[in-house]
Amino acid sequence: MNATEIDSPPAVVDDLRAAADRVADAEAAIDDHGEASVEAAADAYRNATRLLDSYEDSATGTGDFTAYLQFQTEILELVDSLPDDAFAADAFQRVSDRLDKRRLNESDFEFAREQINTAEAAVELLEQREAAIAAYREARGDADARLAELRAEADRLRELQRLADVDLDVSTEPLGERVDEYNTAVRAAFERFRNNCPARELLTLLDDAAERPLVGVDRPPADLLEYITTNPAGDEPLAALIEYADYSPSKLEHYVDDPGALRTSVAVHQTYLDRLDADALCVGWPPAEAATLRARLDELAPFVRRLASGVNIDSDTGADSDDTPDDTAIEAARRRLARLTREEAYDRRRAVAVAEHELDDEAYERVASGAVDDDLAAVTDAIDAIETALAETARD
Repeated sequence: MNATEIDSPPAVVDDLRAAADRVADAEAAIDDHGEASVEAAADAYRNATRLLDSYEDSATGTGDFTAYLQFQTEILELVDSLPDDAFAADAFQRVSDRLDKRRLNESDFEFAREQINTAEAAVELLEQREAAIAAYREARGDADARLAELRAEADRLRELQRLADVDLDVSTEPLGERVDEYNTAVRAAFERFRNNCPARELLTLLDDAAERPLVGVDRPPADLLEYITTNPAGDEPLAALIEYADYSPSKLEHYVDDPGALRTSVAVHQTYLDRLDADALCVGWPPAEAATLRARLDELAPFVRRLASGVNIDSDTGADSDDTPDDTAIEAARRRLARLTREEAYDRRRAVAVAEHELDDEAYERVASGAVDDDLAAVTDAIDAIETALAETARD
């Protein structure tokens, strides 16, 4: 979004003011006659129309005398209940005078409809006001939504301005090396754990990690976790169980006691299992602010230690595996990264990492040329215009 894309004033402002004017006009038209007068006339119109539709065939000519009396009683009572100053009250009175006789014919009903139709305008006034209020509410909702978009855009532009002031000559290499060192150790441990350790240990670890909000691990599906932790198949590595889920039932019988349970508990969660990796236990780039990253590394500590300790023992020999990262290596990488967050240079290096991540060449040039300043000014003006319109068109 740039300054040329910000209409001035914003279209939602014009729409909102027009909708507010429409409501005011509709309310003024009703006020000219009085709200109670219009409401009474509208109710009388609806009720009278219903009576005419119901009794026209049975109450005319030599038809049903009982129906005639019922209709006459109801229509006369309806007119008598209408206030004298009600909208179109004189038309209803003419209907009453015409129908107050011993026999009715079709022309009487035609006359009554012609007179009563005068009051249909009262219904239209109320419907116009209702439609105007609905349009006003929609316009106000559109204005609120656009305001939220513009506020978010203003925040983004201010962030671009701030990032442009970062000293890009500061090297991010020391920070990047520490993050890569930690992530590489964690991913290697996770992969070995997935391929060599019991699936129940891995899913239990992930279930425990899901309790820690800064870790950010998705909790394993409950039925999958229950199957893995209570079934002998949980002794198998997760990678093996995923492979088993693709086997035919006859082939699967050679590997697990209950092929059906495995297929219904594991295969149905194929998407979750396919996406399962070490990313939630790693550190993203650019990394978080120093205090946040330190707190997250503290929460991660027990889980990455469990990862590492679980793959320290060779699954076949029970001996230490030379090419397996041990818990001290992962812990050392985690500690070095945490220690880096306490150094004064961390904030400068992180700021550069964020700037390089967020600012592509085009964005940087727009900041340098002052185009972002123009964009922010246009967005700010648009925000002010919408806020003013919302305040000035607010209804009680």
